[in-house]
Amino acid sequence: MPTLADPCVAMATFSVAVVGVGRIGTIHLRNVSAIPGVRVVVVADAKREAAEQGRALVGAERATDDVEAAIRDPAVDAVLIATPTPTHARLITLAAEAGKAIWCEKPIALDLGEAERAAAVVEAKGLPAQVGFMRRFDPGYAAAKRKITAGALGRIETFRALSRDTHPPPLAFIAHSGGIFLDMAIHDFDLARYLVGEVAEVYAWGAVLVDARFALAGDVDTACALLRFENGALGVIETARRSAWGYDIRTEVAGSQGKLVVEADQKTPLRFSRHFGFEGDHYEDFADRFEAAYRLQFEAFFEALRKGHAPSPGLRDAIETLRLAVAATRSWREGRPVAVEAVKSNTN
Repeated sequence: MPTLADPCVAMATFSVAVVGVGRIGTIHLRNVSAIPGVRVVVVADAKREAAEQGRALVGAERATDDVEAAIRDPAVDAVLIATPTPTHARLITLAAEAGKAIWCEKPIALDLGEAERAAAVVEAKGLPAQVGFMRRFDPGYAAAKRKITAGALGRIETFRALSRDTHPPPLAFIAHSGGIFLDMAIHDFDLARYLVGEVAEVYAWGAVLVDARFALAGDVDTACALLRFENGALGVIETARRSAWGYDIRTEVAGSQGKLVVEADQKTPLRFSRHFGFEGDHYEDFADRFEAAYRLQFEAFFEALRKGHAPSPGLRDAIETLRLAVAATRSWREGRPVAVEAVKSNTN
């Protein structure tokens, strides 16, 4: 396949294996198959029926329940990994050993050591890899990043992010998700690093306020984290697994000269007013709110491959966001602030 060093990569087309076609994998499958110059040649899932449904959905060449064979397939240039989180690092390693370009859902592992070992294999092979922090590609967050980079806010002083899912995930997912900080709040941790900078210290709290099943899984459904950034800024992240009014995502960055707010609280651009009041609608879920971002992240990935550039965010970026999420998890469990830099690869 074309690599970062290939001078002819600009005219390249890519044959892709999509691995894992659950809910998020199906969304990715649709988006990737719609990109010009990208051809899905194999859809793989441990459940053969799911793989067949994915193949039929986009007219892929074939389907299989042999995930490893799909990754090793010599006809495949790039592998898209959307399997359950505990499998990510192993499949990244397998794809790297097979010489494939890699796109993987977040997080790349639940353990820092496992993530770093997988990244080391990819780096040793000199292969391009990108991780699915799709909010970076949302038009609102992308515009915020450009303004911050241009210095429009002056010195950044505070960061605030709030994420509320509409409905809690099923118990089977909770048990293997890594917990609320690694699975859900990790998007906001990534935005904190992306928009403001590295975090020096985190202090997190968690509670079970929505569903007692979270406690059975050793998790919480509602959490808050305080952040102290290396540049002196302060931050707050609020996370909840349920919202009775719809999918609720908001982010604010304030500085000495201005403030940015990224918010999409109304899906349809219509406000109906009567009887001294008004009504509108909310987004239903992540697929609804971040529809454009899910598409744009793949356009950016394949454009980077064509131009021979390193895709972003890459594995090292993902590892640092994972380190922050692990630090928050430790803080919640131990009831104390945790220095992010002190969280090493032999901890989880």
